[in-house]
Amino acid sequence: MRRIDFSVDSSYDGRRVLALLRAHGLSSRIIRSLKQIHDGILLNGSHIRTVDIIHAGDTLTVNLPDDNSAAQPSDIPLDVIYTDDDILVVNKPAGLAMHPTHNHQGDTLANAEAEYFSRQGKTVVFRAVGRLDKCTSGVVILALNAFAASKLSGALTKTYFAVCEGELSGSGIINKPIIRPDPMKTVRSTGDDGLPAVTAWTALRGGNGRTLVKVEPLTGRTHQIRVHFASIGHPLAGDDMYGSTDAAIGRAALHCGCVRLEHPVTGETMEFNAPLPDDMAKLI
Repeated sequence: MRRIDFSVDSSYDGRRVLALLRAHGLSSRIIRSLKQIHDGILLNGSHIRTVDIIHAGDTLTVNLPDDNSAAQPSDIPLDVIYTDDDILVVNKPAGLAMHPTHNHQGDTLANAEAEYFSRQGKTVVFRAVGRLDKCTSGVVILALNAFAASKLSGALTKTYFAVCEGELSGSGIINKPIIRPDPMKTVRSTGDDGLPAVTAWTALRGGNGRTLVKVEPLTGRTHQIRVHFASIGHPLAGDDMYGSTDAAIGRAALHCGCVRLEHPVTGETMEFNAPLPDDMAKLI
């Protein structure tokens, strides 16, 4: 069980428990689940209702129950960057799918996480905050409880590194809506009637007819970076789904190199980095 204490300051003096819980990012679903647990919500160590009044100096406690289901554990190496009671940060290798699907059973990041925690006698539901394509490597944030997942959803800032075909210099912004031409296929494209999508990029260095770029997606559309660079005539090296003819790498040359966040419980600003993998470094 994960215990989290919240101090009541003067701005919540005389207000209801529910107001403070909401202010700290607990969703309605989490609050409902806590109300069903005997010691789910406590005030100064005693049971409290969400409609009861709190005062400055009080300590409000929530006890998040342990998970009771997880993916099937599989002995897959896990490159752990950081972990605590609320998040697990890993460097995902290219070729590893995020979670089980009909095409992937037992060979995903979810299975690797389940194995990692099973060795500690723990059960953790797979809660990836955002996702990376199977072909993309780099930093992935896994929330270890429902509260952390709720707080971090949509709150990550990511920096990617990509190697694209051709020569680019300087920096720029690609602002092109993204559409899904065929709802039965995963492939995306750009189109005026699509969802807004904006990608900022900076060229870092070139070589061998390719360019290493730093990429900061300002929106989070599926395949956004891959689609956007293909749309300006510079598909990512190895990305045959979006027109690359470069056979020097066996996947789209895309890596999530940095993720920044505020810790869901402490509020601390944190940054996690993963070095450029060898297969991409060799391209330039």
